[in-house]
Amino acid sequence: MNRYIFFIGTIYLFSACGNTSQQKQIKMIESESVESSQIAMEAKFPFPEIPTMLTQPDERKAYLMAHYWDNFNFADTALVNNRNVAEQGAADYLAILADGTLSGERIKGSLDSFCKGLEVQEHARKVFLQMMEDYLYNPNSPYHNEALYALFLERMLKSKYVDEARKSSLKFSLDLISRNCPGKVATDFMYFLPDGSKRSLAQTRAKNNRLLLVFYDPECPSCHETMQEMVADGLLAEAVKAGKLTVLAVYTEGNQEVWKRTLGDLPQGWTVGSDHETVKQGALYDLKAMPSLYLLDGSKEVLLKDAPYAKIREEIAAL
Repeated sequence: MNRYIFFIGTIYLFSACGNTSQQKQIKMIESESVESSQIAMEAKFPFPEIPTMLTQPDERKAYLMAHYWDNFNFADTALVNNRNVAEQGAADYLAILADGTLSGERIKGSLDSFCKGLEVQEHARKVFLQMMEDYLYNPNSPYHNEALYALFLERMLKSKYVDEARKSSLKFSLDLISRNCPGKVATDFMYFLPDGSKRSLAQTRAKNNRLLLVFYDPECPSCHETMQEMVADGLLAEAVKAGKLTVLAVYTEGNQEVWKRTLGDLPQGWTVGSDHETVKQGALYDLKAMPSLYLLDGSKEVLLKDAPYAKIREEIAAL
């Protein structure tokens, strides 16, 4: 934009001087500059050309995903930094990987090709490691997919180009992802009630074979909206009152004064406890976003892991 303004100003200056030859020259430079800017803005992801002999949709998709990154130059830092190309291409790529039509073998093969390209270039490795974390691991991302992120982490942990410090961080994330998954029994832990008595998750009764486990922090700004929505939700209040489920809210931080001072903010029908930082310090659950919500059955098997409240609410409405 600054270059464009400069050229416009220069054109005005020479126009005032009446130099026709120089006016034409400047106009040519301006035209070339605008054209270059448009090319940069209109740059698109270099998709592979699918052979015309492949006519079936599943064959064409399989070829696309096997060769998706073939034409992308991971060594080009400007291209890697171009959100209209690299990030949009990655978003489209993840959407196809997660659409449920590809076999596990093809997904792993495609991810392997992707990682082979990015891992050898330091800048690309840094950018795409962060991008995959933001897209697949962040619960607020529309592409959130821990299963796919776990496959990506497993592949990058095998890379000889990733240093041990970074691998340690990736391994920690992979371990967290692998815990408390749907179908597994939730990790047990102890918590303290306001009267000082102690109880474990396993000992907590789940009315109607359903328990909503809420890890929360009243001092977390991003928690307030969801917690207020839950507290004000008539559907949840009625379900608790009617004995359709138990709500266990666990304070995961260490300031007991804050916890006790804010107890009155939560409904009386909820069971509220403090774990004295056991969950966080032991990395027993993945608390990357608060509140963190888990729906369990009576045997504490995980039905929904770290789910948005809207999804939890759908399950409550069906009880």
